[in-house]
Amino acid sequence: MANIERSAPVSARRERRATPGQHLIGACRLFGTSLCLLAALSACRSLPDDRKPDLPGTTDNWTAYGGTSDETHFSTLTQINDGNVAQLGLAWAYDLPTMISAVGAPLEVAGTVYLGVGYTHLYALDARTGRKKWDYDPEVTKVAGPKLRMGWGVRGIAYDNGKIFAGTQDGRLLAVDAATGKLLWSIQTTEPGDGRTISGAPRTFNGKVIIGNGGADFTNSRGYVTTYDQKTGRQLWRFFVVPGDPAKGFENKAMEMAAKTWTGEWWKWGGGGNPWNAMTYDKETNLVFIGTGNGAPQNQAIRSPGGGDNLFLCSVVALDADTGEYVWHYQINPGETWDYNATMDISLATIDIAGERRKVLFTAPKNGFFYVIDRKTGRLLSAEPYTEQTWASKIDLQNGRPVENPDARFRLGSFDLRPAMSGGHNWHAMSFSPKTGLVYIPTLHAMRKYDVRNVDIAGWKRADPPNSANGYALPPDAELPAPPPFAGSIQAWDPVNQRARWSVPLKGLINGGTATTAGNLLFQGYADGQFTARSADTGKLLWSFDAHNGIVGQPITYMAGGRQYVTVVAGYGTTAAVQGRMSSQFGWDYRTQHRRVLTFVLGGRVMLPTGEKTEAVQPIVDPSFKIAADKASRGFAIYVQNCVHCHGPAAIAGGQAPDLRASPVSLDAEAFHAVVAGGALESLGMPKFDEFSASELEALRHYIRRRADQTATPSK
Repeated sequence: MANIERSAPVSARRERRATPGQHLIGACRLFGTSLCLLAALSACRSLPDDRKPDLPGTTDNWTAYGGTSDETHFSTLTQINDGNVAQLGLAWAYDLPTMISAVGAPLEVAGTVYLGVGYTHLYALDARTGRKKWDYDPEVTKVAGPKLRMGWGVRGIAYDNGKIFAGTQDGRLLAVDAATGKLLWSIQTTEPGDGRTISGAPRTFNGKVIIGNGGADFTNSRGYVTTYDQKTGRQLWRFFVVPGDPAKGFENKAMEMAAKTWTGEWWKWGGGGNPWNAMTYDKETNLVFIGTGNGAPQNQAIRSPGGGDNLFLCSVVALDADTGEYVWHYQINPGETWDYNATMDISLATIDIAGERRKVLFTAPKNGFFYVIDRKTGRLLSAEPYTEQTWASKIDLQNGRPVENPDARFRLGSFDLRPAMSGGHNWHAMSFSPKTGLVYIPTLHAMRKYDVRNVDIAGWKRADPPNSANGYALPPDAELPAPPPFAGSIQAWDPVNQRARWSVPLKGLINGGTATTAGNLLFQGYADGQFTARSADTGKLLWSFDAHNGIVGQPITYMAGGRQYVTVVAGYGTTAAVQGRMSSQFGWDYRTQHRRVLTFVLGGRVMLPTGEKTEAVQPIVDPSFKIAADKASRGFAIYVQNCVHCHGPAAIAGGQAPDLRASPVSLDAEAFHAVVAGGALESLGMPKFDEFSASELEALRHYIRRRADQTATPSK
């Protein structure tokens, strides 16, 4: 796609905003005291010099998913700072084609921006002009088959030794020449016929590249990480997260130990634990820290009916980087049963705790507690809630275990869970500034009702309607709540004192990842389409830009030709786009949203085209289509089992895939069969469901048409 031409100067978008103090008060009123462990505004100052964490060495590039291997998403650059960021303007924009998800985190190395988006379509762009140098398409849709049903597209890539490394939804790990875009090698990291997919970024260290996988939410999966030689793609070591069938023996002592914490025949369900995101290499200890996933299925009563901790689900696991051998673990949610995976950022720092310099790691997983852990020993140092809680009252620092609400494990059959399964923090990057000593968390505030009263635990099957794919009953459409005015926030968290220094409510539930700089800046994009810079110490809004699209991915910053640039991908997809009305309120339609790479510089003078505002989807109403209530009810169960993860709850899409209520395809039985069962749009990412019978397809059509009629705007 051609670059947008340079035109008249861009004026920084100025808005009248509340002061940080007003934000604090508003957040407290909105979210309650459990979130607002907020000090007075005077507490928003930077830490004294003698208490500041160690500052990393200056780097002009952004060569890793987290900026550097410590995964802090922090840059030491200061050319753009809190004193001049108001002069920031668009340097260039690169248009991306329509795709499942444009959220992949970019990298920058020696004047080239690299990114992977959609189904791992790789691009190399000139960092100063946006000119395309090369692109590479691994043609995932031609080979993924049923795995097209199970993923979100790629979220990040890796660079090392002149190579770009990227995973694919069908489970391959690719090595591409960074200079030419030529494929150097491709390795299948998953097993034939399994449900494992890759969406997360690989990590590199010591001539190696490591990759994990997902799949526990959809299939009977057993998670693992694998490390390969960067030059050849030869497998070096693999670590399984959960034990397999004891009758077949265990791969190592760690799996033998873990098996003692499981009951029943868990291996028939796979067990889960898939490490699909967080992996951090520590140069000082030569350890790799892995954030592990939820169980398969999520409901522990099915996979491990006698209880148990179910190691190493929902844990931080430390592995020897050379051999992959187990060193230590800290389990965040023993016996996890709510999809509280621990695959969110693992950031490394050296901080002052009680007058002692401690080498620690930070993580803010889904369960809503912020953890500070000694990265040499795995000892928990502190843990406090950073968002609202109903499942646990605290983390016991004596034994490191949560003090659970006894009703949280469905003692009464149902439970209103906070945080929801989307978590208090999801995969969207948090960042840590050694300058302020604060961690910046894109925080979620949501509740999910879990109900097991109508679930046949003994006879449960993964694809058995009306149960969900993970062992819980589903609420009917009518019970889906309307979106609140503010469901997310960005908060600056003090990891030493375990409290928020400041917090700002945000409209979207899920907003973009963050990056911080030594120029006292926090960059973040929002679900409503604003890309912003705030003062890192106070949270004051200093600059914002209308990106014409929601932003889910994370920004980066780097030097090129003596100037500092900031790059972010504008695109709305993945978990942010499948929240029903919560995501659809912004109007980012799959077919019309403007997916772009946006790059900013001081004095930038490029302007985006005018008149690009999208409008809310309008469902198609066809009075001649006579909806049968029994078919529509059956279609609801089919939809929830197979369609909701892309097309949204209650058939309300948010940009990840087309909104079926507005699609004419469901009006024609033949066309509907061709697309859904025949795979007519498989090349565009629409998976084929050739197992559906004619009656199931018809039921699904009736459900979609019912939802279109129920949500159409009445004619005047």
